[in-house]
Amino acid sequence: MYVRSTAAATAALLGLALTLCGAGSASAAPGQDWLSNPIVYAHRGASAYAPENTLEAIDLARDMGFDWVENDVQRTQDGELVVIHDDTLTRTTDVEQVFPDRKPWKVKDFTAAEIARLDAGSWFGEEFAGARVPTLREYMNRVRHNRQRLLLEIKKPELYPGIEQQTLDVLGETGWLEEHHVAHRLVVQSFSTASVRTVHELRPDLVTAFLGTPALADLPRYAEFTDRINPWHTTIDSDWVAAVHGLLGAHGKALEVDTWIVDDAATARKVRDMGVDGIITDNPDVVREAVGGF
Repeated sequence: MYVRSTAAATAALLGLALTLCGAGSASAAPGQDWLSNPIVYAHRGASAYAPENTLEAIDLARDMGFDWVENDVQRTQDGELVVIHDDTLTRTTDVEQVFPDRKPWKVKDFTAAEIARLDAGSWFGEEFAGARVPTLREYMNRVRHNRQRLLLEIKKPELYPGIEQQTLDVLGETGWLEEHHVAHRLVVQSFSTASVRTVHELRPDLVTAFLGTPALADLPRYAEFTDRINPWHTTIDSDWVAAVHGLLGAHGKALEVDTWIVDDAATARKVRDMGVDGIITDNPDVVREAVGGF
């Protein structure tokens, strides 16, 4: 398991290994990595070791040698997109102390300037005091600077009408709708069928993913507008994965399966043996060691 105090040394070793092996390079095809082992996605960044969905978490994922990170996008009262998982601010910030009279502390009830005042790191550890909830623009710029790739989740779109177009607008403004990024560095996903379909209709060139485990009989319908089916690992078996792989997705390629949230070695090996294409995890180092490759 990754130890925070050894971050610099580990990062140096991983950087050397990646250089020698060519792993995680921009030329790798989507859905594939070194030796064709499952892609490892750092869930909300390296969230077992840094406060989730912060810039610190994606920087740590980079230092640990992980190419792909995952995040969650929601919208503030004044229309700014921010990167946070819960639709309330209480679990991962000090909002109750800063704004004690604003219960129930919903993201959508605060302006971007108010959210920028909050400490999104101290809850995780004193060394992260002062970390902030990033805007999507800040986040995309950092991921690009880090030369990472992004699995972007539109969170609870039913709370935020029009968030699909707004997300695409921000992606465009930050350079993430350029051909190379669209082809190799970006996937947009949601638990909402309607939201995934909307993204596909607005930008048919984008790779999209549906979060869930549709019944086998329903899979052809999903294949019309998505490229990946991303289920909770407890809901699948090898037959289901094979059935998904047997269908062509929206871009005429076999549907892929990226499963979540897998945080231990035994489960990582289990889902690898089922044939999944990717594993989304809070413990990317543990999973990488279990399934091999980078």
